[in-house]
Amino acid sequence: MLFAVIRHDKPNSLDLRLSERPKHLEYLKTVLDKIMYGGALLDDDGKQVGSVLMIDVADKAAAEAFADADPFVDAGLFASTAIRGFRPVFKDGDWL
Repeated sequence: MLFAVIRHDKPNSLDLRLSERPKHLEYLKTVLDKIMYGGALLDDDGKQVGSVLMIDVADKAAAEAFADADPFVDAGLFASTAIRGFRPVFKDGDWL
């Protein structure tokens, strides 16, 4: 089942994000098979203020476990996290 993991960083946390990024990337390497799409949320100046991941896991509990295991969580980077089921309607300009 597809889930969107939408995260907003705490204000003024770019230094924390950068210092913890190597641990975050190592974690992502262990779960690449579950990640369908992902990337940075940007502010109007193009600076990262969060992230979005589309993941394919068994259920919401698995999505929550996926999100909770990210080292950024223990580092206290996120101001908020939303995990929502996702049903695709379009892909590459076509209806599904």
